[in-house]
Amino acid sequence: MLVTSPSLSPIALPASLDAFLAGIGPRAFRFAEAGLRQRDDALDAVQDAMERMLGYREHPAEEWTPLFWSILRRRIIDLQRRRSFRLKFWAPQEEQDQDSTLDWADHTAGPAQQHEQQQEYAQLVQALRQLPARQREAFSLRVLQELDVATTAKAMGCSEGSVKTHLSRARDALQKQLEATR
Repeated sequence: MLVTSPSLSPIALPASLDAFLAGIGPRAFRFAEAGLRQRDDALDAVQDAMERMLGYREHPAEEWTPLFWSILRRRIIDLQRRRSFRLKFWAPQEEQDQDSTLDWADHTAGPAQQHEQQQEYAQLVQALRQLPARQREAFSLRVLQELDVATTAKAMGCSEGSVKTHLSRARDALQKQLEATR
């Protein structure tokens, strides 16, 4: 099925919700991992979002993308709040200070290139973590997930102008942070 996007270029929509979920899974995991900083929590968030999407199987395919990202975003926020509450009241100080490392590898690259990619990705994730949540979400959805402004606005629950503002501020902050590390 083809649908015309706001930029008037045709977009191929998946034939089924299963195909949609299979295609979006890896990108959703990277998005969740950047927000949650833990692989297991990211996997749980993506799985929960996919399970909730099954209830929307009857909705038109063009609604799936903003709906999925909105569900995943809310799930990530829920997990962040839950973790923050637990850390404040139950976790020892050592666990609060512990920062997990990302286990991200491109198995098609050679060892030197793989190491360089891991360092660049870790720098980007670290820079993203320094951003306010709304800027991080706007950047991740628009740039990393390649969603259009309208879809990003629906997923974030804000106006298109707000998305553009958050994205602009995120790009400026990321550029300054990444230039400082080089």
